[in-house]
Amino acid sequence: MNSEPLDKPRRAPRWFTVYMHVVGVGGNLFFYIQAARIFAGESARDVSLPAFAVALWAVSSWFAYGVVLRNPVLIAANVVAILGAGAVVAGCLIYG
Repeated sequence: MNSEPLDKPRRAPRWFTVYMHVVGVGGNLFFYIQAARIFAGESARDVSLPAFAVALWAVSSWFAYGVVLRNPVLIAANVVAILGAGAVVAGCLIYG
């Protein structure tokens, strides 16, 4: 039987932490793809501002959670996401 408290977090192996950095940051690049299309085409006609506003709120909340936990993976991934989602929201407001 394990004698460690249930609330004590385990440390992930280093390779998995690196992998999650890549996935966390890379997976949030889709915001930049959408933002690039908006700004290049100067149109956000087919983009849902409410959807990206909710996404911006969600990733901002995950960023705050990462800061509270001092989790570098959550912080890095969500900084990338906040900037990208913010660019999409700005594009929607400018070109929508």
